[in-house]
Amino acid sequence: MRINDIIIKETADFVILNKPAGMLTIPDRHDNQLDSLQGLLKKHYGEIFTVHRLDKDTSGVILFAKNEVAHKYYSQLFEGRNVKKFYKGLVNGQLHPETGSVDEAIMEHPTIKGRMVTNRKGKNAQTDYQVLEAFGLYSLVQLQIHTGRTHQIRVHMKHLGHPIAVDELYGTAAPVYLSAIKKNYKLGKRVEEERPLLSRLGLHAWQLQFKDQQGEENVIEAPLPKDIQAVVTQLRKNSGRSTELVL
Repeated sequence: MRINDIIIKETADFVILNKPAGMLTIPDRHDNQLDSLQGLLKKHYGEIFTVHRLDKDTSGVILFAKNEVAHKYYSQLFEGRNVKKFYKGLVNGQLHPETGSVDEAIMEHPTIKGRMVTNRKGKNAQTDYQVLEAFGLYSLVQLQIHTGRTHQIRVHMKHLGHPIAVDELYGTAAPVYLSAIKKNYKLGKRVEEERPLLSRLGLHAWQLQFKDQQGEENVIEAPLPKDIQAVVTQLRKNSGRSTELVL
């Protein structure tokens, strides 16, 4: 992967990228530096500063600072909740009501490492949601997080009973297949096994809104990646009825 292929915007102070799904934001103890976005950026720029993170299987907009002054500014901007963070997610089922807010504190699971749970003893967490399109089997939802807790959207969607599609921690790891969406689906003559439309977490960091160091408003977006878009396209084609909210 070439860094230049995923850069959305770059200035002297920051670089904003469209992170591919399946890539760590920063290396963990078991991974090579170059297996993470931070590692690739360090190789490319020499010096880079992490401001916020996305889960490994979440794609989309992510910002890195290019110097210490910018790192301090953008870190404070995120910590002070002065950045608006919007996601789009494919969730299981149909949400009622179609707009709402989840205000449930989150903490680490007491016995399962790497998993989070809603618990009043945890740190406060708020997620607003709005259904963009409802298909019955799945819904495409816009989500805004006002806090930045680990796995926040995934935990809150599970709390509502509508986990993110293909979420092995909080829902089901089962991929999304066309055969589950299209009636009378048949494999092609030369195809031995159906390939999934979506085999990773159906969550995408869609938009960041913030003021840069010069006071200019920035609205940075990354379009839905091909795998999530493929599912949405097939749902539109094959669901008997869909309701769409145009924003």
